[in-house]
Amino acid sequence: MIVCAVVLASQPFYFLSLDLPRQIVNQAIQGEAFKDGNATAPFLKLTWHWPDWLGGGSTPLFEGFQLSRVGLLLGLSCLFLLFVIINGAFKYWINVAKGVLGERMLRRLRFDLFTMVLRFTPDALRTVKSSETATIIKDEVEPIGGFIGDAFITPVFLSMQALTALFFIMVQNVWLGLMALAVVAIQLIIIPRLRRELLVLGKERQLASRELAGRVGEVLDGIEVVHVHNAYDWERAEIGNRLFTLYDLRVRIYNRKFVVKFLNNFLSQLTPFFFYAVGGYFALRGTLDIGQLVAVISAYRELPPPLKELIDWDQQRLDVQVKYDQVTQHFADERLAPLIEARLAEVQDEPLTGLLVAEGLRVTDPHGGMVLDGASFRLELPVHVAMIANGGAAASVMARIIARRMPGFGGQIRIGNRDLMQLPTSIAGRRIAYAGLDPILFPGSIRENLIYGLRARPVQNAEDARRKADRRIAEAIRTGNPLDDIADQWIDYDQIGVRDEDHLDHVLVELLNRIGMGNEIYLFGLAGWIDPERYPHVAERIVEARRRLRETFQASGMADLVVPFDPDRYNDQATIAENLLFGVPVADEFMGRSLASNSDFSGAIDRAGLTDDLVSMGLQIAETMTEIFEGLPPGHSLFEQFSFIGADELPDFEAILRRRRRTEALGREDRTKLLSLPLDYIEARHRLGLLDDELKLRLVRARALVRETLENAEVRGVEFYDQERVCAAAPVRDNLLFGRVSYRVANARQRVAEAISTVVRELGLREDIERIGLDHQVGTAGRLLTSQERASINLARCLVKKPDILVIDGALAPFDETRSQQMIDLLIDLFEQQSLFMVLPNDRQADNFDILMRFRDGQITTEERGGPAPGVRNTKPEAAPRIAGEVA
Repeated sequence: MIVCAVVLASQPFYFLSLDLPRQIVNQAIQGEAFKDGNATAPFLKLTWHWPDWLGGGSTPLFEGFQLSRVGLLLGLSCLFLLFVIINGAFKYWINVAKGVLGERMLRRLRFDLFTMVLRFTPDALRTVKSSETATIIKDEVEPIGGFIGDAFITPVFLSMQALTALFFIMVQNVWLGLMALAVVAIQLIIIPRLRRELLVLGKERQLASRELAGRVGEVLDGIEVVHVHNAYDWERAEIGNRLFTLYDLRVRIYNRKFVVKFLNNFLSQLTPFFFYAVGGYFALRGTLDIGQLVAVISAYRELPPPLKELIDWDQQRLDVQVKYDQVTQHFADERLAPLIEARLAEVQDEPLTGLLVAEGLRVTDPHGGMVLDGASFRLELPVHVAMIANGGAAASVMARIIARRMPGFGGQIRIGNRDLMQLPTSIAGRRIAYAGLDPILFPGSIRENLIYGLRARPVQNAEDARRKADRRIAEAIRTGNPLDDIADQWIDYDQIGVRDEDHLDHVLVELLNRIGMGNEIYLFGLAGWIDPERYPHVAERIVEARRRLRETFQASGMADLVVPFDPDRYNDQATIAENLLFGVPVADEFMGRSLASNSDFSGAIDRAGLTDDLVSMGLQIAETMTEIFEGLPPGHSLFEQFSFIGADELPDFEAILRRRRRTEALGREDRTKLLSLPLDYIEARHRLGLLDDELKLRLVRARALVRETLENAEVRGVEFYDQERVCAAAPVRDNLLFGRVSYRVANARQRVAEAISTVVRELGLREDIERIGLDHQVGTAGRLLTSQERASINLARCLVKKPDILVIDGALAPFDETRSQQMIDLLIDLFEQQSLFMVLPNDRQADNFDILMRFRDGQITTEERGGPAPGVRNTKPEAAPRIAGEVA
């Protein structure tokens, strides 16, 4: 409303800017203001003319300035320029305000859609492609949100501009105004009708684009199957066919679009034809002066742009309407109808204990068979229940019902007088945990996945002063977004009884050790990186462990296992690049082949007089490698052993050698490529005999020059080694060794690992290293972990929040039977005061459970180990056997 008011306020200035060309031509250039022989004429004279019904007459408001003919011309021209600036300022403010409005509404729309996605049940989401839904929220609502700002402001702004220009033309000459109005009417009626087909084609292309995104997502998710079954050509052909469909639709859109554009441009130029012909005729007859004709033509130049934009706006409106309908249809899909209701009412949060009663449970499978058919049972919580599957689906279905993962079932299940399915999601999420067959991990660290269940809501907000001054808060209020800040304290330490982050890490590490993942998290910690600022005391102890490890090697006769980093000696077990840098690269331009092309590094070794020697060494390596690799397939083991040149790089280096044989001179690019080869050379590993003692000494002497050059460079690209401190860019294992394991000693790596473990244990560093392991990244969907590691983290995530009810449905499948039994015993021990429901394939592992729940013919029977439990009722034992197809 405010923007529309500003649009209306801008129109008088726009009208005056249209009238000024007439005044400039008539008053100043043709001299009508000086026709009575006056040497001067008034400029900016303001007079108010009273209407006849108020008595007529006029009242002078300002007498203006008396100017000469040239002065009047310059004054009117400057006034015209002033109005151009004013109109431009109006347009600038209106467009910015319109854009901000659109972005705010786009933010609200995306947030609302994402909120709906969060409320879809997992079963409902399995029927749609997640990539399509993500594409809708990310891309397809973009034009909808952008149009929201244009929806009302643009037609008002453009209509007012067009009407103002048309009114001005009418004022100058009615006939010219009627001609302009007729052409405008034809444009506004015909052009939108011709563009309707574009909407249909645009809708088809949008659907095809969405399907393409979904198909690409499917291929990426199943890339392993594509590799295993050699389906490259089929997938390429299938995607190529989809791309042709998109291409064909786009070509048809272009044909229709530019035909309409041609007609629109023709009609836009038809009106100037009438103005020149008819207006010129009126000017020759004297019924229209030259200034008016110039003003009319100038005003008409302002008419087609808003008309064209109005037509485009109508096209965009219809197009956005189609997109909006498609978005609403997608989210209104009956397959997504089941929603997890977001109950925000305040309900007393009480432990889920007492009598668990299920009555008349009914669940059908996709084929119409009865999985559960009026089943009922009663259990007193807390209890440990083994749900025996015996090859059927009923046990898993029952587990999902108890875990509130399956809302679409008949009957009722309640705890005490509380309906389990009516519990608010906040309470259910706090009190119930579910670990299924396919663990879902989010990209991030192991720690972030473990504490995911502790971030239900912020328990402590940031400073009120900062929040009030935060522009994000104001925008969140205007757009209906959450006011919570991710910088707030989200981890609920009280929920699991810990004091702070350090205590929480201790609990997480202890839990991972208890479920059998201690060795993996320890290895992750050794391969991880330590932040000395975050863990200063750990960094100091690692330096201490480094010294202790060196002493251990010396005392036990194992000094030859590791060649330490010494600033005054060449390390035969490290690459030439590592010896020159004497540190770890932290920027991309100092890593791999990029190091040779880095100007700072190459300049330093050039000043040290090493470039020619290293290029010559690169030539020898290239000649040797091309001879060794000649005729070998790309996957041969020699490519891994001699990691200088990949199979795809061989042709490039063969071409360099051919050029070298033809001429002595090598180009800069060739020298850079050859220089990159010896930087990866390790004499003890590759054994090509290319390093002698003299060259090693020169390489060591060049270290100081390389370090000085890189320290003075604009980019901090390398973190240098220091015996008295931790190198944050190097893994913990490298910081402990501060050297390289020898390639010459058999089983050196295993013996070194054992020595590290001993020193770490003696110094009490293991838990600190395991805490560093919590920072290990799990990758997309946990793909950087093994199936057992994913299952362990998923189970630990459930245990961290200490639920009242834990439901295990296939979460132990990746483990062997012995490990599974150990996990079961651990869970029963941990859940002594809580309820545990576990789906088991048979009753061999059910010895330690209180209750066995069996499923047959859609019915449920419960029994205590050794006989029926007091207070536990077996329901419908007399139920007649049903047909085989209905047995779960």
